[in-house]
Amino acid sequence: MSSPRIVPLEQYAHAPLLALISVCLMLQSLSTDMYTASFPGLAEAFSVSAATVQLTLSTFVIGYGLAQFVVGPLSDRFGRRPVLHGGLLVYALASLVCTFAPSMAILVAARFFQALGCSAVIIIGRATIRDAYAPEHAMQITARASMWLSFTPILSPILGAYLEAFFGWKGSFAFHSFFSLSLLLVVFFRLPETNQYKDPHATNVRGLIRNYRHIMGSRAFWAYAILGGLSYGAIFAYISGASMVLINVLETPVTWFGYCFSFGTFGFLLGTIFCRQMLRKIGVGRTLRFSSRFFIFFSCIFNILVFIGLWHWSILVIAMFTTMFQHGIHSPTSHAGTITPFPEQAGTAAGLNGALSMLFALCIGTLVGFTYNGTLYPIAILTFVNSAMIFICARIFPELAAPRKAKS
Repeated sequence: MSSPRIVPLEQYAHAPLLALISVCLMLQSLSTDMYTASFPGLAEAFSVSAATVQLTLSTFVIGYGLAQFVVGPLSDRFGRRPVLHGGLLVYALASLVCTFAPSMAILVAARFFQALGCSAVIIIGRATIRDAYAPEHAMQITARASMWLSFTPILSPILGAYLEAFFGWKGSFAFHSFFSLSLLLVVFFRLPETNQYKDPHATNVRGLIRNYRHIMGSRAFWAYAILGGLSYGAIFAYISGASMVLINVLETPVTWFGYCFSFGTFGFLLGTIFCRQMLRKIGVGRTLRFSSRFFIFFSCIFNILVFIGLWHWSILVIAMFTTMFQHGIHSPTSHAGTITPFPEQAGTAAGLNGALSMLFALCIGTLVGFTYNGTLYPIAILTFVNSAMIFICARIFPELAAPRKAKS
C-alpha cells in the first residue's frame, strides 16, 4: 500500500517547498563531502600535514556550529527569507575566496565564513518544514527531504574526485560558488516567507534566554539532540578520515575514491527510505532501537576484521555504508524530534540542535586528525565507540518516541 500524500499547509501549496527544502539541505553535504578527495592534494599544494588540512574541515564545523546560535533567533525574529538570502550570499563570496586562496591560512579563514552562510541555509530549510507542514507529518517530511538529500553525498564525492583530477583542489570550491549563486536566484523568486510567528524579542538577551531555557528544559529535545549528534559524529569520522585512509593507506586511486565514498554514502539513501517505511509501520521507538542494534553489530564486525589484519578498501566502504545507513534513520528523526515541540521557536531549536551536532562532529573530526597513524585502527575504534553510545542512548531515553508539543 502506498503512503498517503503529505502536502504543505494551504497557504504554501503554490510553492515547490519540498524540492527547495531538499536543495537547501544539500549545501552542507556539498561543503564537506565534495572536496574530501582533495585532502592529499591540499597537503601537497601547501606543503602541510594531514592534521593541518583537517583544519579546513574542523574550522568549517566550528563556524557552522557557532552560527546556529545566531541564525535561529534571527530567523525567528525577522523571518526565514532575509536570513536565507544573506546566508547564500555570504556562502558564495566565501567560496570565491576559497577558490583563489593563496595560502592555507586564508583558505581556513574563508572556510569559516563559508560555514556561516551554510549554517543559515540549513537552519532555514529545517525550520521551514516546521512552519509549512502539520506537526504530525514533520518526521515523514524530514525523511522524504533527507531521501532526496542523500543523492548529494552519493554524487558529490564522484564529482569532487574528477574536479580534483582535472582542475586540482580549486575545482570543488568553484562549484560551491556556482551552486550557491544559482540557489539564491531560485529561492528569491520561488520560496515564500513561512514564519507566521515572528517574535520581536527573539534576539533580545531576555528573549534569547527565555527561548533557550524553554527548549533546553525539554527532556525530549535532549534525547533527540544527543542521538542526532552521536549519529552525525559517526559519519564525520569517515567524512574527515576516509580519503587519507583510502588513498594513502589502502592506495586507492583518486578517481576511484569518489566511487568508493559514494557507495558508502548510498547507505544514507537506503536508510532514509527504510526510515519512512518503518516510521509508518512500527513507530519511532522501535525504529530507533532496530537501527541502534544494526549499527553496533556491524561496527563489531568491522573492528574484528581490522584487528585480525584483513585490510582492504571494500571493508572500509562497507563500514561506511552501514554507518551512513544508521544516519539515514537517526538524522531525520532527530531533526524533527527536536523542532516539532517548538512551533514558535523552530529556528532557535533547529540552531541549538545543529550546534550540538557540530560539537560532536568537531570532537570526532579532531580525534581523526590527531590519531591518524597510517592504519585503520583509529577509525575502527571511533566507529565502535559511536555505535555503543547510540545503542545506549536508544534505550535509556524513554522520550525517543513520537514527539509531543512542549508546554509553554
